[in-house]
Amino acid sequence: MKRTFQTAIVALFVVLITGTFAFAANATAAGGNFPYFHLGCLIMGGLTIVSLKHRYPRMYLSEAVGSFALYAMLVAMFTAPFIGAVKNLVS
Repeated sequence: MKRTFQTAIVALFVVLITGTFAFAANATAAGGNFPYFHLGCLIMGGLTIVSLKHRYPRMYLSEAVGSFALYAMLVAMFTAPFIGAVKNLVS
């Protein structure tokens, strides 16, 4: 029961972070340039982490949540709005 509950928590976290990414990408996308590839990578990574959490019960909840949070930040760093913000900051 504990394993299923922790897997559900990780899945909920993945859904919330992916939804937040989609909302932020939609709000900052100019001219309909939504990053579908980045969203797909985020979904596939989330499914992978959830399945690993379910498969290996000795994996801590914080490890699964933390690894997905870091992965989401990595994916977000390669979107056009982030690159534009870095360009504006440097120049």
